Amino acid sequence: MAQPTDQDLISNWQDEPAPLLPILHAFHRRDGYLGEESLRAVATALRIPLADLYGTVTFYHHFSRESGGHGHPRVCTGPICAQHGAQALLAALADQGATPMPCAGRCDAPIPVLVGDQVWTGHGDEQPALPLAATPSPLPPPNPAGSPECVFAHIRTPGRNTLAGYRATGGYQALRRALQELTPADVIEQVRASGLAGRGGAGFPTGVKWQAVADAPGAPKTIVCNADEGEPGCFKDRALLDYDPFAVIEGMTLAAYATGATRGFIYLRYEYPATYHLLAQALAAAREAGYLGPQILGSDFSFEIYLRRGAGAYICGEETALLNSLEGRHPFPRNRPPYPVTHGFEGLPTVVNNVETLASVPPILRHGPDWYRALGLGEQAGTKVISLSGDIQRPGNYEIPMGLPLRTLLYDWAGGPLPGHTIQAVTMAGLSGGFLAGDDLDVNLDDPSLRRKGTFLGAGGIMVFDDRRDMVQVAADAMAFFAHESCGKCFPCRIGTQRLHERLDGGGPSTWEAWQQEVADLGRTMRALSACGLGQAAPMVTDSLVRYFPVQIQAHLAARPADQVQHEKE
Repeated sequence: MAQPTDQDLISNWQDEPAPLLPILHAFHRRDGYLGEESLRAVATALRIPLADLYGTVTFYHHFSRESGGHGHPRVCTGPICAQHGAQALLAALADQGATPMPCAGRCDAPIPVLVGDQVWTGHGDEQPALPLAATPSPLPPPNPAGSPECVFAHIRTPGRNTLAGYRATGGYQALRRALQELTPADVIEQVRASGLAGRGGAGFPTGVKWQAVADAPGAPKTIVCNADEGEPGCFKDRALLDYDPFAVIEGMTLAAYATGATRGFIYLRYEYPATYHLLAQALAAAREAGYLGPQILGSDFSFEIYLRRGAGAYICGEETALLNSLEGRHPFPRNRPPYPVTHGFEGLPTVVNNVETLASVPPILRHGPDWYRALGLGEQAGTKVISLSGDIQRPGNYEIPMGLPLRTLLYDWAGGPLPGHTIQAVTMAGLSGGFLAGDDLDVNLDDPSLRRKGTFLGAGGIMVFDDRRDMVQVAADAMAFFAHESCGKCFPCRIGTQRLHERLDGGGPSTWEAWQQEVADLGRTMRALSACGLGQAAPMVTDSLVRYFPVQIQAHLAARPADQVQHEKE
């Protein structure tokens, strides 16, 4: 069978919205890399200046510009995989052209290796040699406390990720009810009354966002599912999309009905290739059954969803960078205001919601807002999925009631530290919330409680580090990640992350007082002047390291080579 021509690959997507990424992926798969002739063809067809296209393509991690690069192994070197021997596995695969990649969202089953469009799980220092073994996405472990769940209530039911299995467990009842019994304003009011807030990190009230888009002038309006789960230590969205894709699709469709949107996008991170194919099948099944497309379920309401795959860039998890990526632009974050609710995709009103947020909507409309509110503890509404990984006996995704004590999750639900060890620290919000340690582990998992400890819940990734770990090295690796992933648009983040990494990696002043002052100054500047959340959150790593582990930092400073200290004095 003849390979498709350049024109074939372009024409397959050219008439759809947001065509650039799927066209680039098609060329990348066909040729194994993005060559100059291919980029010229794409630039001509889409009327993109060639220099701009080069800048965009080279911004992404996974678009190779070298022949055969698509098939070379990429080994995760994220915080958890680093503790499991990622460097040893990288060395073992060096003869195959292996390269490192940032956290790939498999912290519950390290170490992921991406080869072409397949994910394999390798072993590092335990078994550095091949072969590698393919593994499916682990199911969330059963709720050990018997607490009521929202998004995980039926996820363990066999066949839930098929349309028949989804409908058998209550799927699409909410959409049918909405179209038959509720106005768009009724849907928004139920979501608002439930207290549902964004589960991707920002925590903005979902009903308020939907109302703003419904009220905004301009059409067509758009629903975007942010599935670019790039925060290290977070892998909840993968589980929801793998085992409950129709819940997310139904949630997007309800959001469209409520706001008047007619089109939607699922923006999926590159490192989830199997999830991409599963979602494509789910969208096709929903379309064939009348749950997507024109006149859904015989109503006057029409809505279409397009699936788009990212290409590896942490910053695309930020909603405005994601929108730029969809539009085929360089994925820099946008200046705000204006906000996406009025000036989103193609400058028109747009809802951007996280996977977990959207999956929460169908059960809320089935059971009512009071039911959802009651799932939380105390004054907290609803539930939150926590991705737990690292030095813990039972890693995985846990749907907890908002307000659950952290120690209850760590010790009662997840079994506590590994035998013979103690928990030294945990990270919050993946990496973005920095560390918690000592007495501050006595905290409830809700934003008001965590803010009082100087951190936040964010997307819900918690990584555990026991007493074997060098926390200065963990912090250095974290800051290296932020420095690598900074988009470079703003000076405070681009330079600040690099300077903080240098100071964690043996550079900067050698005295504790001078080192601490310099790191604090850098952090203050980044928080005050960075253009987006990456630069504002990265200093939380060093702030919390200084707060909890000054002795370890001082030991690192004392161990610096004498010639380096002498050079500083000179």
